[in-house]
Amino acid sequence: MAGADKIFAPIAGRPLLAWSLATFAASPAVRHLVVVVAAGREIEAAALLPGRVAAVVTGGSHRGASVEAGFRALEALWTGGGGASDRVSDRPSEADPVVLVHDGARPLVSPALVAAVARAVAEHGAALPVVPVTDTLRRVVDGRLGATVDRSGLVAAQTPQGARASLLRRAFATHPATGPTRFTDEAALLEACTIPVHPIPGDPVNLKVTVPADLARAEALLGGDALRRVGLGTDSHPFGPGEPLRLGGIEVAGAPRLHGHSDGDVALHAVADALLGAAALGDLGGLFPADQRTPRGIDSRHLLDEVVARLAAAGWRPDGVDLTITGARPRLAAVLGSMRTSIATILGLPVDRVGVKASSGNLDDSEGAGRVLSAAALATIAPLRGDRR
Repeated sequence: MAGADKIFAPIAGRPLLAWSLATFAASPAVRHLVVVVAAGREIEAAALLPGRVAAVVTGGSHRGASVEAGFRALEALWTGGGGASDRVSDRPSEADPVVLVHDGARPLVSPALVAAVARAVAEHGAALPVVPVTDTLRRVVDGRLGATVDRSGLVAAQTPQGARASLLRRAFATHPATGPTRFTDEAALLEACTIPVHPIPGDPVNLKVTVPADLARAEALLGGDALRRVGLGTDSHPFGPGEPLRLGGIEVAGAPRLHGHSDGDVALHAVADALLGAAALGDLGGLFPADQRTPRGIDSRHLLDEVVARLAAAGWRPDGVDLTITGARPRLAAVLGSMRTSIATILGLPVDRVGVKASSGNLDDSEGAGRVLSAAALATIAPLRGDRR
Protein backbone atom coordinates (compact mmCIF):
# COMPACT_ATOMS: atom_id res chain seq x y z
CA MET A 1 0.00 0.00 0.00
CA ALA A 2 2.90 2.29 -0.78
CA GLY A 3 2.03 5.93 -1.27
CA ALA A 4 -1.20 5.72 0.74
CA ASP A 5 -2.14 6.15 4.38
CA LYS A 6 -3.49 2.63 4.76
CA ILE A 7 -5.40 3.22 7.98
CA PHE A 8 -7.86 5.41 6.05
CA ALA A 9 -8.34 2.91 3.22
CA PRO A 10 -12.04 1.97 2.81
CA ILE A 11 -12.93 -1.48 4.11
CA ALA A 12 -16.47 -2.90 4.26
CA GLY A 13 -17.93 0.60 3.94
CA ARG A 14 -15.81 2.35 6.59
CA PRO A 15 -12.22 3.60 6.93
CA LEU A 16 -9.95 0.83 8.18
CA LEU A 17 -9.07 2.82 11.31
CA ALA A 18 -12.76 3.11 12.25
CA TRP A 19 -12.96 -0.66 12.76
CA SER A 20 -10.03 -0.66 15.17
CA LEU A 21 -11.33 2.36 17.07
CA ALA A 22 -14.84 0.91 17.40
CA THR A 23 -13.58 -2.16 19.23
CA PHE A 24 -11.64 -0.10 21.76
CA ALA A 25 -14.47 2.41 22.18
CA ALA A 26 -16.82 -0.45 23.07
CA SER A 27 -14.43 -2.07 25.55
CA PRO A 28 -15.12 -1.55 29.27
CA ALA A 29 -11.34 -1.84 29.79
CA VAL A 30 -10.80 1.49 27.99
CA ARG A 31 -11.38 4.81 29.73
CA HIS A 32 -9.48 7.20 27.43
CA LEU A 33 -8.89 6.69 23.72
CA VAL A 34 -6.07 8.64 22.03
CA VAL A 35 -5.44 8.37 18.30
CA VAL A 36 -2.05 9.09 16.75
CA VAL A 37 -2.06 9.85 13.01
CA ALA A 38 0.16 11.32 10.34
CA ALA A 39 0.31 15.09 10.01
CA GLY A 40 -2.68 16.43 8.09
CA ARG A 41 -5.04 13.56 9.01
CA GLU A 42 -6.03 14.76 12.50
CA ILE A 43 -9.46 16.16 11.60
CA GLU A 44 -10.30 13.10 9.55
CA ALA A 45 -9.43 10.81 12.46
CA ALA A 46 -11.37 12.88 15.01
CA ALA A 47 -14.52 12.52 12.90
CA LEU A 48 -14.49 8.71 13.03
CA LEU A 49 -15.79 8.37 16.61
CA PRO A 50 -16.80 11.80 17.89
CA GLY A 51 -17.32 11.80 21.63
CA ARG A 52 -15.32 8.63 22.24
CA VAL A 53 -11.88 9.79 21.07
CA ALA A 54 -10.42 11.90 23.88
CA ALA A 55 -7.54 13.30 21.81
CA VAL A 56 -6.02 13.11 18.34
CA VAL A 57 -2.30 13.86 18.11
CA THR A 58 0.25 14.03 15.34
CA GLY A 59 2.69 11.14 15.14
CA GLY A 60 6.43 11.23 14.69
CA SER A 61 8.87 10.00 12.06
CA HIS A 62 8.92 6.45 13.46
CA ARG A 63 6.79 4.15 15.63
CA GLY A 64 8.51 4.98 18.91
CA ALA A 65 8.01 8.71 18.40
CA SER A 66 4.33 8.21 17.61
CA VAL A 67 3.72 5.99 20.62
CA GLU A 68 5.50 8.41 22.93
CA ALA A 69 3.37 11.27 21.55
CA GLY A 70 0.23 9.29 22.31
CA PHE A 71 1.48 8.44 25.78
CA ARG A 72 2.18 12.09 26.57
CA ALA A 73 -1.36 12.94 25.46
CA LEU A 74 -2.71 10.32 27.86
CA GLU A 75 -0.64 11.78 30.69
CA ALA A 76 -2.13 15.20 29.94
CA LEU A 77 -5.62 13.73 30.19
CA TRP A 78 -4.88 12.06 33.52
CA THR A 79 -3.49 15.24 35.07
CA GLY A 80 -6.00 17.55 33.43
CA GLY A 81 -9.01 16.61 35.55
CA GLY A 82 -9.76 12.98 34.76
CA GLY A 83 -8.92 11.54 38.16
CA ALA A 84 -8.23 7.92 38.89
CA SER A 85 -11.71 6.75 37.92
CA ASP A 86 -11.23 8.04 34.37
CA ARG A 87 -7.91 6.41 33.65
CA VAL A 88 -7.21 3.63 31.22
CA SER A 89 -7.14 0.53 33.35
CA ASP A 90 -8.76 -2.87 33.57
CA ARG A 91 -8.31 -2.73 37.35
CA PRO A 92 -7.69 0.97 37.91
CA SER A 93 -4.77 2.00 40.06
CA GLU A 94 -4.78 5.60 41.18
CA ALA A 95 -1.11 6.14 40.41
CA ASP A 96 -0.31 3.59 37.73
CA PRO A 97 -2.97 2.93 35.07
CA VAL A 98 -2.75 0.37 32.30
CA VAL A 99 -1.83 1.69 28.85
CA LEU A 100 -2.58 -0.28 25.69
CA VAL A 101 -0.93 0.44 22.34
CA HIS A 102 -2.66 -0.86 19.21
CA ASP A 103 -1.67 -0.73 15.56
CA GLY A 104 -4.55 0.98 13.73
CA ALA A 105 -3.87 -1.26 10.74
CA ARG A 106 -5.30 -4.25 12.66
CA PRO A 107 -9.07 -3.77 12.13
CA LEU A 108 -10.05 -7.29 13.24
CA VAL A 109 -8.96 -6.98 16.86
CA SER A 110 -11.60 -8.45 19.16
CA PRO A 111 -13.00 -7.03 22.43
CA ALA A 112 -11.97 -10.29 24.11
CA LEU A 113 -8.33 -9.78 23.13
CA VAL A 114 -8.37 -6.15 24.33
CA ALA A 115 -9.73 -7.26 27.69
CA ALA A 116 -7.26 -10.16 27.96
CA VAL A 117 -4.24 -7.92 27.36
CA ALA A 118 -5.54 -5.33 29.85
CA ARG A 119 -5.95 -8.03 32.51
CA ALA A 120 -2.48 -9.43 31.83
CA VAL A 121 -0.91 -5.97 32.12
CA ALA A 122 -2.75 -5.33 35.38
CA GLU A 123 -1.36 -8.59 36.74
CA HIS A 124 2.14 -8.72 35.27
CA GLY A 125 3.05 -5.10 34.51
CA ALA A 126 3.51 -5.57 30.76
CA ALA A 127 2.02 -7.99 28.22
CA LEU A 128 1.56 -8.69 24.53
CA PRO A 129 -0.48 -11.20 22.49
CA VAL A 130 1.41 -13.75 20.38
CA VAL A 131 0.47 -16.48 17.91
CA PRO A 132 2.59 -19.53 17.03
CA VAL A 133 4.55 -19.51 13.77
CA THR A 134 3.05 -22.37 11.75
CA ASP A 135 4.68 -22.02 8.32
CA THR A 136 7.99 -23.66 7.54
CA LEU A 137 10.76 -21.05 7.70
CA ARG A 138 13.71 -21.13 5.29
CA ARG A 139 16.73 -18.90 4.88
CA VAL A 140 17.56 -17.39 1.50
CA VAL A 141 21.27 -16.75 0.95
CA ASP A 142 22.55 -14.99 -2.18
CA GLY A 143 19.29 -15.71 -3.98
CA ARG A 144 19.39 -19.42 -3.18
CA LEU A 145 17.27 -21.44 -0.79
CA GLY A 146 19.19 -22.17 2.39
CA ALA A 147 18.65 -24.06 5.63
CA THR A 148 15.34 -24.62 7.34
CA VAL A 149 14.90 -22.52 10.49
CA ASP A 150 13.71 -24.36 13.57
CA ARG A 151 10.39 -22.71 14.41
CA SER A 152 9.96 -24.31 17.84
CA GLY A 153 9.56 -21.53 20.36
CA LEU A 154 8.98 -18.89 17.65
CA VAL A 155 5.89 -16.68 17.85
CA ALA A 156 4.54 -13.69 15.95
CA ALA A 157 3.80 -10.59 18.04
CA GLN A 158 0.48 -8.79 17.72
CA THR A 159 -1.15 -5.71 19.21
CA PRO A 160 -2.53 -4.39 21.47
CA GLN A 161 0.59 -4.44 23.58
CA GLY A 162 0.45 -2.90 27.00
CA ALA A 163 2.26 -1.83 30.15
CA ARG A 164 1.69 0.05 33.34
CA ALA A 165 2.20 3.78 32.82
CA SER A 166 5.18 3.88 35.16
CA LEU A 167 7.00 1.25 33.11
CA LEU A 168 6.39 3.04 29.83
CA ARG A 169 7.49 6.31 31.42
CA ARG A 170 10.71 4.68 32.55
CA ALA A 171 11.30 3.15 29.12
CA PHE A 172 10.83 6.46 27.31
CA ALA A 173 13.20 8.14 29.75
CA THR A 174 15.84 5.48 29.06
CA HIS A 175 15.31 5.42 25.29
CA PRO A 176 13.64 8.69 24.21
CA ALA A 177 12.14 8.90 20.75
CA THR A 178 14.81 11.45 19.81
CA GLY A 179 17.58 8.99 20.64
CA PRO A 180 19.50 6.82 18.16
CA THR A 181 17.86 3.47 18.99
CA ARG A 182 14.73 2.29 17.17
CA PHE A 183 12.47 -0.51 18.38
CA THR A 184 10.06 -2.59 16.34
CA ASP A 185 7.38 -2.50 19.04
CA GLU A 186 6.72 -1.62 22.67
CA ALA A 187 7.72 -5.08 23.89
CA ALA A 188 11.19 -4.63 22.40
CA LEU A 189 11.49 -1.20 24.03
CA LEU A 190 10.49 -2.57 27.44
CA GLU A 191 12.80 -5.56 27.18
CA ALA A 192 15.70 -3.25 26.32
CA CYS A 193 15.04 -1.69 29.74
CA THR A 194 15.08 -5.15 31.42
CA ILE A 195 11.31 -4.95 31.94
CA PRO A 196 9.79 -8.42 31.44
CA VAL A 197 6.85 -8.69 29.06
CA HIS A 198 4.29 -11.44 29.65
CA PRO A 199 3.05 -13.24 26.49
CA ILE A 200 -0.60 -14.28 26.22
CA PRO A 201 -2.38 -16.18 23.42
CA GLY A 202 -3.17 -13.92 20.49
CA ASP A 203 -5.84 -14.23 17.82
CA PRO A 204 -5.00 -15.60 14.34
CA VAL A 205 -7.80 -13.45 12.88
CA ASN A 206 -6.13 -10.27 14.21
CA LEU A 207 -4.24 -9.68 10.97
CA LYS A 208 -2.24 -6.57 10.13
CA VAL A 209 -3.09 -4.85 6.86
CA THR A 210 0.22 -4.25 5.11
CA VAL A 211 -0.36 -4.89 1.39
CA PRO A 212 -3.51 -4.68 -0.79
CA ALA A 213 -4.06 -8.44 -0.50
CA ASP A 214 -4.39 -8.02 3.29
CA LEU A 215 -7.06 -5.38 2.75
CA ALA A 216 -9.04 -7.81 0.62
CA ARG A 217 -8.76 -10.52 3.29
CA ALA A 218 -9.92 -8.15 6.02
CA GLU A 219 -12.83 -6.97 3.90
CA ALA A 220 -13.93 -10.55 3.30
CA LEU A 221 -13.93 -11.21 7.04
CA LEU A 222 -15.62 -7.98 8.05
CA GLY A 223 -18.21 -8.24 5.33
CA GLY A 224 -19.05 -11.90 5.78
CA ASP A 225 -20.30 -14.22 8.48
CA ALA A 226 -17.00 -14.63 10.30
CA LEU A 227 -17.58 -11.75 12.71
CA ARG A 228 -21.28 -12.16 13.38
CA ARG A 229 -22.02 -12.42 17.08
CA VAL A 230 -24.93 -13.77 19.10
CA GLY A 231 -26.37 -12.43 22.35
CA LEU A 232 -29.08 -13.60 24.75
CA GLY A 233 -31.45 -11.28 26.58
CA THR A 234 -34.23 -11.95 29.08
CA ASP A 235 -36.68 -9.84 31.06
CA SER A 236 -39.71 -10.38 33.29
CA HIS A 237 -42.29 -8.02 34.83
CA PRO A 238 -45.38 -8.59 36.94
CA PHE A 239 -48.71 -7.19 35.89
CA GLY A 240 -49.66 -3.93 37.57
CA PRO A 241 -52.59 -1.55 37.64
CA GLY A 242 -53.74 0.41 34.64
CA GLU A 243 -53.86 -0.15 30.90
CA PRO A 244 -52.83 -0.67 28.15
CA LEU A 245 -50.17 -3.34 27.93
CA ARG A 246 -47.08 -2.26 25.99
CA LEU A 247 -45.41 -5.22 24.33
CA GLY A 248 -43.07 -5.47 21.35
CA GLY A 249 -43.42 -1.74 20.76
CA ILE A 250 -47.20 -1.83 20.31
CA GLU A 251 -50.24 -1.41 22.56
CA VAL A 252 -52.26 -4.51 23.37
CA ALA A 253 -55.77 -3.36 24.22
CA GLY A 254 -57.76 -5.00 26.99
CA ALA A 255 -54.71 -6.21 28.92
CA PRO A 256 -53.19 -4.64 32.06
CA ARG A 257 -49.85 -2.89 31.77
CA LEU A 258 -46.70 -4.36 33.25
CA HIS A 259 -45.24 -2.86 36.39
CA GLY A 260 -41.82 -1.24 36.04
CA HIS A 261 -39.87 2.02 35.98
CA SER A 262 -40.33 2.22 32.19
CA ASP A 263 -43.44 1.18 30.27
CA GLY A 264 -42.55 -2.43 31.19
CA ASP A 265 -42.17 -3.73 27.63
CA VAL A 266 -40.41 -7.01 28.41
CA ALA A 267 -40.16 -7.93 24.73
CA LEU A 268 -38.16 -4.85 23.74
CA HIS A 269 -36.11 -5.09 26.93
CA ALA A 270 -35.10 -8.66 26.10
CA VAL A 271 -34.18 -7.68 22.54
CA ALA A 272 -32.15 -4.70 23.79
CA ASP A 273 -30.22 -6.84 26.29
CA ALA A 274 -29.53 -9.47 23.63
CA LEU A 275 -28.08 -6.85 21.28
CA LEU A 276 -25.97 -5.28 24.02
CA GLY A 277 -24.71 -8.67 25.08
CA ALA A 278 -23.70 -9.61 21.55
CA ALA A 279 -21.63 -6.43 21.29
CA ALA A 280 -20.24 -6.71 24.85
CA LEU A 281 -21.71 -3.30 25.68
CA GLY A 282 -23.16 -4.12 29.09
CA ASP A 283 -26.86 -4.36 29.84
CA LEU A 284 -29.99 -2.23 29.60
CA GLY A 285 -30.15 -1.62 33.35
CA GLY A 286 -26.65 -0.18 33.27
CA LEU A 287 -27.54 2.22 30.46
CA PHE A 288 -30.92 3.20 31.89
CA PRO A 289 -30.97 2.74 35.68
CA ALA A 290 -34.38 2.53 37.37
CA ASP A 291 -33.94 5.86 39.17
CA GLN A 292 -34.17 9.58 38.50
CA ARG A 293 -31.68 9.34 35.64
CA THR A 294 -34.30 7.55 33.53
CA PRO A 295 -37.72 9.21 33.11
CA ARG A 296 -40.46 7.14 34.74
CA GLY A 297 -42.72 5.47 32.21
CA ILE A 298 -40.27 6.00 29.34
CA ASP A 299 -41.28 4.38 26.05
CA SER A 300 -39.10 1.28 25.57
CA ARG A 301 -38.89 2.06 21.85
CA HIS A 302 -36.67 4.99 22.81
CA LEU A 303 -34.50 2.66 24.87
CA LEU A 304 -34.09 0.26 21.95
CA ASP A 305 -33.36 3.18 19.60
CA GLU A 306 -30.51 4.19 21.90
CA VAL A 307 -29.17 0.62 21.98
CA VAL A 308 -29.11 0.54 18.16
CA ALA A 309 -27.23 3.86 18.20
CA ARG A 310 -24.70 2.45 20.71
CA LEU A 311 -24.16 -0.55 18.46
CA ALA A 312 -23.56 1.71 15.45
CA ALA A 313 -21.01 3.77 17.40
CA ALA A 314 -19.19 0.53 18.18
CA GLY A 315 -19.26 -0.60 14.54
CA TRP A 316 -22.18 -3.06 14.70
CA ARG A 317 -25.72 -3.37 13.38
CA PRO A 318 -28.61 -5.69 14.28
CA ASP A 319 -28.73 -8.70 11.98
CA GLY A 320 -31.61 -10.80 13.29
CA VAL A 321 -33.81 -11.48 16.32
CA ASP A 322 -35.71 -14.51 17.61
CA LEU A 323 -38.08 -13.55 20.45
CA THR A 324 -40.27 -15.74 22.68
CA ILE A 325 -42.85 -14.22 25.05
CA THR A 326 -44.10 -16.43 27.89
CA GLY A 327 -47.26 -15.92 29.94
CA ALA A 328 -50.77 -17.30 30.41
CA ARG A 329 -52.29 -13.94 29.55
CA PRO A 330 -53.13 -12.19 27.34
CA ARG A 331 -53.57 -14.28 24.21
CA LEU A 332 -51.08 -12.84 21.73
CA ALA A 333 -51.60 -14.80 18.51
CA ALA A 334 -53.50 -11.96 16.83
CA VAL A 335 -50.81 -9.34 17.52
CA LEU A 336 -47.59 -11.27 16.93
CA GLY A 337 -47.39 -10.02 13.34
CA SER A 338 -47.72 -6.40 14.47
CA MET A 339 -45.01 -6.89 17.08
CA ARG A 340 -42.76 -8.46 14.49
CA THR A 341 -43.20 -5.47 12.18
CA SER A 342 -42.68 -3.01 15.05
CA ILE A 343 -39.41 -4.62 16.16
CA ALA A 344 -38.13 -4.90 12.59
CA THR A 345 -38.84 -1.20 12.03
CA ILE A 346 -37.01 -0.11 15.19
CA LEU A 347 -33.99 -2.26 14.32
CA GLY A 348 -33.93 -1.30 10.65
CA LEU A 349 -34.33 -4.92 9.57
CA PRO A 350 -36.48 -6.68 7.00
CA VAL A 351 -39.43 -8.38 8.68
CA ASP A 352 -38.11 -11.77 7.65
CA ARG A 353 -35.10 -11.23 9.96
CA VAL A 354 -37.35 -11.05 13.04
CA GLY A 355 -39.19 -13.95 14.66
CA VAL A 356 -41.79 -13.48 17.43
CA LYS A 357 -43.43 -16.41 19.24
CA ALA A 358 -45.67 -16.75 22.29
CA SER A 359 -46.01 -19.48 24.90
CA SER A 360 -48.66 -19.89 27.60
CA GLY A 361 -46.11 -21.07 30.16
CA ASN A 362 -47.86 -24.43 30.48
CA LEU A 363 -49.46 -23.40 33.79
CA ASP A 364 -46.01 -23.43 35.40
CA ASP A 365 -44.53 -20.80 37.72
CA SER A 366 -45.64 -17.17 37.77
CA GLU A 367 -45.90 -16.94 34.00
CA GLY A 368 -48.24 -19.92 33.78
CA ALA A 369 -50.32 -18.54 36.63
CA GLY A 370 -50.83 -15.27 34.75
CA ARG A 371 -49.08 -13.05 37.29
CA VAL A 372 -45.98 -12.31 35.23
CA LEU A 373 -45.02 -11.85 31.59
CA SER A 374 -41.50 -12.84 30.50
CA ALA A 375 -39.50 -12.63 27.30
CA ALA A 376 -36.31 -14.18 26.00
CA ALA A 377 -34.49 -13.08 22.86
CA LEU A 378 -31.58 -14.29 20.79
CA ALA A 379 -30.06 -11.57 18.65
CA THR A 380 -27.33 -11.62 16.04
CA ILE A 381 -25.25 -8.59 15.13
CA ALA A 382 -22.93 -8.02 12.20
CA PRO A 383 -20.20 -5.47 11.38
CA LEU A 384 -21.69 -2.19 10.26
CA ARG A 385 -21.50 -1.83 6.51
CA GLY A 386 -21.91 1.16 4.29
CA ASP A 387 -25.01 -0.27 2.62
CA ARG A 388 -26.79 -1.19 5.89
CA ARG A 389 -29.01 -3.41 3.72
